[in-house]
Amino acid sequence: MYISEEPLISETEIATAVRRLAEEIDTDYQGKSPVLVGVLKGAFVFLADLVRVMKTPIGSIEFVRLSSYGSSKKTSGTPEVVVGLPATAVKGRQVVVIEDIVDTGLTTSELVRHIKEFGPASVAVCALLDKPSRRKVPLEPDYVGITIPDVFVVGYGLDFDERYRELAAIHSLLE
Repeated sequence: MYISEEPLISETEIATAVRRLAEEIDTDYQGKSPVLVGVLKGAFVFLADLVRVMKTPIGSIEFVRLSSYGSSKKTSGTPEVVVGLPATAVKGRQVVVIEDIVDTGLTTSELVRHIKEFGPASVAVCALLDKPSRRKVPLEPDYVGITIPDVFVVGYGLDFDERYRELAAIHSLLE
């Protein structure tokens, strides 16, 4: 496995998408203080950059960790919550789930279902990357940074078997 020489998405394109998403969230949550729920590990870079450009006061930042890939390029199809969320963190609150990528939608839909069990006022999904061509469940993120084709991507927090998270741009993983 190796990465594409040229990035699929440049640092500049990522920064532009992050600023636009922050503006959209700021507009929709004006006068509110949403809870941002970052999905570990892939969304940590995106979440950090997003909160630095948001103007909306953030109620809190929480993290969850789900697993569905392991060390494969294919999802297992059965996502599981590895590190959960305290119910008190989201009960009665507006929640924005911060995802690095929505691919099949299985992991994100499971997380949204999990959060809804705790009685939030609302749940929205913000994804830096969206790959709708691979969707297996009816899920559309409320906020989408960049729609990408059906390629496996790494960089900017996204990994393959814990590698490539440190790349500043997003690259295709090639065989």
